[in-house]
Amino acid sequence: MDTHNISARAPVGLALLRPGAALLGIAIGAIVYWRGSAGTANEVWLVALAITGLPVLVRTLAAVLRGNFATDVVAALAIGSSLALREPFAGLVVVLMQTGGEALERYAEGRASAAVRALEDAAPRVAHRVVQGGEDDIAVDAIVVDDRLLVRPGEVIPCDGEIVDGHTELDTSRLTGESVPRLVVPGARVMSGMLNGSGAFVMRATALASQSQYARIVDLVRSAEASKSPLQRLADRYAGWFTPATLVVCAVTWMATGDATRVLAVLVVATPCPLILATPIAIIGGINRAATRQIIVRSGSALERLSDAEVAVFDKTGTITEGRPRVSRVRGLDGMTERDLLRLVGAVEQRAGHLLARSLAEASREAVGTLPTPVHVHEAPGRGVTGEVEGHQVMIGSRGYIYEQLGLATEHATPLDDDTTTLRAMVAIDGALRGAVDYDDRVRASAAPLLAELESLGVRRTLLFSGDSARNARSVADQVGIAEAVGDLLPGDKVDRVTELSRSEGRVLMVGDGTNDAPALSRADVGIALAGHGGGITAEAADVVILIDDLSRVGEAIRIAQGTLRIARQSILVGLGLSGIGMIVAAFGYLPPVAGALVQEGIDVAVILNALRALRGGT
Repeated sequence: MDTHNISARAPVGLALLRPGAALLGIAIGAIVYWRGSAGTANEVWLVALAITGLPVLVRTLAAVLRGNFATDVVAALAIGSSLALREPFAGLVVVLMQTGGEALERYAEGRASAAVRALEDAAPRVAHRVVQGGEDDIAVDAIVVDDRLLVRPGEVIPCDGEIVDGHTELDTSRLTGESVPRLVVPGARVMSGMLNGSGAFVMRATALASQSQYARIVDLVRSAEASKSPLQRLADRYAGWFTPATLVVCAVTWMATGDATRVLAVLVVATPCPLILATPIAIIGGINRAATRQIIVRSGSALERLSDAEVAVFDKTGTITEGRPRVSRVRGLDGMTERDLLRLVGAVEQRAGHLLARSLAEASREAVGTLPTPVHVHEAPGRGVTGEVEGHQVMIGSRGYIYEQLGLATEHATPLDDDTTTLRAMVAIDGALRGAVDYDDRVRASAAPLLAELESLGVRRTLLFSGDSARNARSVADQVGIAEAVGDLLPGDKVDRVTELSRSEGRVLMVGDGTNDAPALSRADVGIALAGHGGGITAEAADVVILIDDLSRVGEAIRIAQGTLRIARQSILVGLGLSGIGMIVAAFGYLPPVAGALVQEGIDVAVILNALRALRGGT
């Protein structure tokens, strides 16, 4: 089937006209036949076949002239033979079968595109720009960076931004899959597509609507649907040998019997055009099944490669680990309690902009509740933060920074000095060293179960790559059950190692989340980006993008891919097998042309409906 020329990708309404006309011709001829005029009925069918079948013949001839010798050739020969042998009823059934299959594909693609339509329908159309004296309603496309926008209860956030006034709870399930509402306050980052709860707030736009998270999701799904997978080409290759095999059976039948009607019957039963169309239907269905689980597969070829990956490579930071250092231990000196220390340093860190500050402020709120408001906060980027809290001068930062501020020698020893952590902040209060805060990057809870599952999914070798030290990489690998870990890798080193694995071990799947992973993700046979926090360049480089911060979705993506490919192969092999049996039966004279056409119609409809199971995740 020349899938590139299916009625120029006609919409469902237009595609239905052709099978509708063939069906109308069959019905009118049948009425005339039942009224006792077989000859007139045959003439009616002949005229209907000429009207509906000639466009198919012209289209097929044009494809042949372009070098495409697929199953359209068999259908065209069946239609032409029906006209020549004045067996128009069988020819009309072939026309109905072929054009009806095309209409069914339009319908199936419509179902498969439901994910895109649902995303587009749910996208906000209007935003409320805050102006002096009130708000102006504007189209979301008119939003510019730094606009102040009012978001009312129940509305969808129109673009990425930052809350500047108000607090509320957000439903983030459309982006993250999490049903628990997220409490946000001024300073919190928000993304387009989140649904506002009961509180109104004002936000500052940090990106155009067209460049925000929700628009990127829609574009990713749309681009995934538009691609043609290698399995579709595989289906074309099946057609490439099936067509000459059909012609051989026709030639043998003619030489053995000299019966042109038997030859026509063979051609009719061997017309599996909708069968071949079942393959892209399954692929599109699988892509959209994945999209409903916040897994964006960019192409059908990525889906195929994902289904039979043999080697899995994981980045460490942000992939196997959470990528966000959290407070692991708090220690005080000279009678300073953990609670008092957290209350003071957490207050200062509320006003700092670095990643550790957010982690410490969050841990402090969890430990003591509402934090006091600091004043005179000053941040030395990459070194530390100072501020005043309830009359106390508070400093937190690196050992070198705090010692420098306190006038201590770098060799000055304290009970806080040990080698049990790789990341520590010292705390000084009112000019004296009073404690320390240790951080670690926790391993994801979903990492070990995923690694245990991969072997059952066909992955026979798993590795951990990291730019961190070899010791830390090995420690994390041991926690999740990865046998091979390599540290101290630059981005180029990762690319080289992925290239070698792909060349020597088979198809390589790589999972990463940072910009430094982008080159290796592009080089892997299939790259998966965890983009729960935005993704950026990494998401653009990947074949598969997981929109939520959940590593277990990697296993789910593989299962969806394997189920989809299993269904597609079933549709090809079972359909072609049944068509082959039908040809043999027809060659021996046990299946006349009309009956053969009806049998093939049933086979094709059945395999297309089977392919639609990919939309529901069937296996």
